[in-house]
Amino acid sequence: MRYRYLDMENYKRKEHFAYFNSLAYPYVGLTANVDITELLREIKTKGWPFFLTLCYCACEAANQIPEFRQRIIDGKIAEFDRCATSHTVALENGTFCYCTLESDLPFSEYLPYAIKKQEEAKQAASIAEEKEEAYSKFFISSLPWISYTALIQPTPVPADSNPRITWGKYFSQEDRIWLPVSVLCHHALVDGRQIADFYRLLEEKCKELCQRQD
Repeated sequence: MRYRYLDMENYKRKEHFAYFNSLAYPYVGLTANVDITELLREIKTKGWPFFLTLCYCACEAANQIPEFRQRIIDGKIAEFDRCATSHTVALENGTFCYCTLESDLPFSEYLPYAIKKQEEAKQAASIAEEKEEAYSKFFISSLPWISYTALIQPTPVPADSNPRITWGKYFSQEDRIWLPVSVLCHHALVDGRQIADFYRLLEEKCKELCQRQD
């Protein structure tokens, strides 16, 4: 993945970066419900895999936000042109492995590609990731067994700067279908405004997918 380093001397959040990057827990995040009523209807009608469909939408939304594509490398900010996803895949023994997916594909090409990559990941059954390769990824996971209102994510020491996006079990309320989605980002790079932009863009991407003419 290609990236460029930002000019830290002229970076508008230079002081904010230094402050939040000095904290023991430098993350900011929240959980919000996303309306997936139309998307779920389309998923059931077309037979699309639920998780992979949401993964595609989430990756498309996150890639539209420059701050979500930024990583802290050697004390500097690197901005990637585009980021892939690394998501958890359940294994038969009750554990999970990681699967990396590129998403710069039309959705019709993405699904068969993603299904194949998941099967390959299951065969490898590994959670190993090279540090250099991990920089360019969004970390994606789901808890399809429970609908939650808050989520505490495990984070490494020292802190990494990859956004983490997680969703739970969808639920019905007032004739709409809602999906709890959690976002956790490094606050030296991302503020609440960008997180709010992600939720807005996620709903937009879900609606766009429903309007595809196949």
